[in-house]
Amino acid sequence: MALTLGKALVTGGAGFIGSHIAEALVAQGCEVTVLDNLSSGRLANLDVIRERIAFVEGDIEDPEVLSSSARGCDTVFHQAAVVSVPQTIHQPVTSAAVNDLGTIKVLEAARQNGVRRVVLASSSAVYGDVPQLPKTEAMAPAPLSPYAIQKLTNEFYAELYHRMYDLQTVCLRYFNVYGPRQDPSSPYSGVISIFMRKALENQQPIIYGDGRQTRDFVFVKDVVQANILAATHESVSGRVYNIGTSNSVEINALWHSIAALAGCGLSPEHADARPGDIVHSLASIQRAKEQLGFQPVHDFSEGLQKTFEWYCRHAWKE
Repeated sequence: MALTLGKALVTGGAGFIGSHIAEALVAQGCEVTVLDNLSSGRLANLDVIRERIAFVEGDIEDPEVLSSSARGCDTVFHQAAVVSVPQTIHQPVTSAAVNDLGTIKVLEAARQNGVRRVVLASSSAVYGDVPQLPKTEAMAPAPLSPYAIQKLTNEFYAELYHRMYDLQTVCLRYFNVYGPRQDPSSPYSGVISIFMRKALENQQPIIYGDGRQTRDFVFVKDVVQANILAATHESVSGRVYNIGTSNSVEINALWHSIAALAGCGLSPEHADARPGDIVHSLASIQRAKEQLGFQPVHDFSEGLQKTFEWYCRHAWKE
């Protein structure tokens, strides 16, 4: 029997993925609190539901704000993080304060306030560049960046809080999430959002490496589905799940697809590969299918079209 969601806290809920989760929760009749310091999230992402949620501008590094935000909640969706791999390489200490200590504070606030379950955003980065494909949850982690280590540490803390404190936790290893609202304004943003902006502005993109690297791109609405399933399925606490599609796309081919949508005839510029970047990534989602009932419903061409249409309607303002 599926669990019901009454009141939920979404950390980082004004961000790309978090805002989509918050929107889905509101649509299901859930009482939602969004906690976000707006360092990368945007209030505009919450425009559709702004009058139907409680918004708290605050930081997960502040235990008092966290505790008051978690009070009365049955579920916490923990999305707040420093998500840029290069940023964690350049700023390993400050990123760890958010990604490691911030996550412990989220788990502790949940424990102290009697929250039933915490669903945490992890990452396929924990697998590193081990050549085995597809990546399965049984593989030994091989992190190549502070970001990957921080996400793996989050998983260990989540499992510990489940085992030691009886707090239900589920970690979702996101592969490459894309879709409407993804911020293209940073050079470290998702590659699809950056390519969309470049194509629409008829500018040449930069591809780091030879462009033959591959990614498993998963549409944000499918990631939302995974979060809801992880929050409501019984007997999955303490576990980790890959969230992807089990299909891969080459980066060179990705640019050509987006350029074709925009009518852009420019070829990409190639630069040296960035430290910490993975060459090939592909998810096995068998465990998530069997235990969560997860099944992505947006194929890549459909998701790309929906994302492109959104960027056409919303000229991004930095």
